[in-house]
Amino acid sequence: MSEQIFATKGNLMAAKKSLALSSMGFDLLDRKRNVLIREMMGLLDKSKLLRSEIGSAYQQAYQKLELANRTLGTVGDLVQAVPVDNGISRIHFRSVMGVDIPIVEYEEPPRRLSYGVSQSNSQLDDAYRCFCEAKRMTAMLAEVENSAFRLAQAIVKTQRRANALKNVSIPMLETTVKVITEALEEKEREEFSRLKVIKSRKEREAERKPEGNLEKNPRQAG
Repeated sequence: MSEQIFATKGNLMAAKKSLALSSMGFDLLDRKRNVLIREMMGLLDKSKLLRSEIGSAYQQAYQKLELANRTLGTVGDLVQAVPVDNGISRIHFRSVMGVDIPIVEYEEPPRRLSYGVSQSNSQLDDAYRCFCEAKRMTAMLAEVENSAFRLAQAIVKTQRRANALKNVSIPMLETTVKVITEALEEKEREEFSRLKVIKSRKEREAERKPEGNLEKNPRQAG
């Protein structure tokens, strides 16, 4: 059941103020949504390019690794000597219209060969270099796609709030303003009509008073 709102000037002013704030809020949400969409589209383009480059990088790395296996027989024992690369040092954030976007800081450790040079060859070195490059690009892709995902979630929430204002709050407030305005105008017309009736009655009474005085004066004189 909708709440009853009395037709008063105070309620009319409050409804108009709420309507103005809701309209302003919708405009701000619409601008925010457009900015987020532009930002997300840029990230999606970057993600598409990175995916293509990463695919090529991994393909090249595995080709180099396959070539190293062919020339060395097997490189399983050699790669065990390679230390684990924890190149992602830290993650911090930047804000885009109130949305926290991650920034991955990838600090690649120095590329030092940890296996014996006499037991390896240039193909294995190339494979190691290609896999390091593929990991760096993977960290970049993780940053871009996570950012795009966060922006997509924010766009959905912003769109939902904008739709609620546009389709529910604003029409309801517009109806409230219209109903109160019409009720107050009706009251003013009724008050105007009542004042006209009172004025007309007083004028008729004023016209009858002189006649009554003329009738009483002869009697008073006798």
